[in-house]
Amino acid sequence: MFVTFGFATVALVLGDLFFYDPEPGPGQDGPERGVRIELRRLETTPPASLYASREIVIRDPLWRIDLLESADGPVGTFDRTHHHPTVDGWEVGDRVFDTELSADPVAWVADALRDLDRHVPGQIGPQERAEVARMIPAIRRQLEEMLAAVGAGDLAPAPPGPLSPPLRVGWLL
Repeated sequence: MFVTFGFATVALVLGDLFFYDPEPGPGQDGPERGVRIELRRLETTPPASLYASREIVIRDPLWRIDLLESADGPVGTFDRTHHHPTVDGWEVGDRVFDTELSADPVAWVADALRDLDRHVPGQIGPQERAEVARMIPAIRRQLEEMLAAVGAGDLAPAPPGPLSPPLRVGWLL
């Protein structure tokens, strides 16, 4: 599943995700699943006429949050939840783990969206930051629904058959 909240120059995109054998690290081996959130650049073109559609292009990420947990562990642990505060083009920097993010990921994301200038300084104007903040209740509901569907096995399921690393399944790879 892939959900987009579009604003003037950025889009917040959410997608379910299944990883097998992600980049190794202490306690990070084996399959993981969850919801990836990316704040991305958004571009539009003016419509050709009053009745024409316009092109909408979701570009490179500015910031990424991965609400992940071990796929073979109990639901709701968020033991692999992290964010990537640095992004260079399409490549993200190292995983940054935050105990508050793992303890209550939905609240952490909502708080982070209220303070976008802290996470993507100088890249989004005040009016657009206010628009994102107004949409936090809807973003939060969507995120909660997606996480519940991941926990129920309806989203981010393991693909059928034997798993062979590396394997990534989802929209936001």
